[in-house]
Amino acid sequence: MHTIGLVVYPNFQPLGLAVASVFEYANLVRGERVYQFKLVSEDAGPVMTSQSFSVNTERLRDGTYDTLIVAGDNECRLPPASLIDYLRDAPAQSRRVAAVCTGTFVLAAAGLLDGKSVTTHWFHAQVFRKQYPDVNLDDDRIFVVDGQIWTSAGMTAGVDLALAIVEKDFGLQTARSVARKLVMHQRRGGGQSQFSALLDMDAKSDRVQMALTHATENLASDLSVEALAEVASLSPRQFSRVFREETGQSPAKAIERLRVEAARLMMETTRHPIEVIARETGFGDRERMRQAFLRAFGQPPQSIQRTSARAALGV
Repeated sequence: MHTIGLVVYPNFQPLGLAVASVFEYANLVRGERVYQFKLVSEDAGPVMTSQSFSVNTERLRDGTYDTLIVAGDNECRLPPASLIDYLRDAPAQSRRVAAVCTGTFVLAAAGLLDGKSVTTHWFHAQVFRKQYPDVNLDDDRIFVVDGQIWTSAGMTAGVDLALAIVEKDFGLQTARSVARKLVMHQRRGGGQSQFSALLDMDAKSDRVQMALTHATENLASDLSVEALAEVASLSPRQFSRVFREETGQSPAKAIERLRVEAARLMMETTRHPIEVIARETGFGDRERMRQAFLRAFGQPPQSIQRTSARAALGV
């Protein structure tokens, strides 16, 4: 049985507790207790969350853990120095040491991340880089695995990290079954960007939103200005003007962003060749997709595909 310890401290963000459900459902899916989950703190007893309710915990030092996960908080505040000192020895005692969201700051403060590749919430990336310049921070990843160190971008990304742990321990099918039990729309790979093109566009009117929704559901179809204008029941000229006013970009640029995002996701979650991904996401051919990736990421699809493959293997 694998013992999972989630380390909490005063004012931690309680959404981090969601990782517990992943391991609970893994037990249900497997039909046996393959994980023992413990909520632990430095001194045991009740620990106050950032939302002013308490959770009961066991004493961290009283147990041994296959995987130790450190929770985060909303403002990057560190726990007591004594807890940080204890965590310095965590890699010698646990097979995996992980952090949810700003829990990455805690692992960095404990000196566990120098020279490591990690992630944390994009909002705190600049502060993290200033405080810990010797750590390789990638703030455009859902989660990152570097050896025995696992870090997630945000609270909900902690669920994706926990699913990746289950996959590593018991295989892809078990992880997929857990994701289905959690009614997750998709199980995100570690290489996926923290940023959503559709969310970033933030259309104001129903007509532009209808056009964007149509586009995301029909990426391989004709998504010219004329076709999108018809969906929005506007003339092409009206549609282009309104679309730019609401999203700050042209329809062509927006569609390219949606296609790039979809193509990158396919690279993380499938083994389709580049040609198939280009066709399925509406680029038509690999050269058009390559040019779009160079504009978006500064590197070709093959480089991102290789990075995603390494992330999935935890190397």
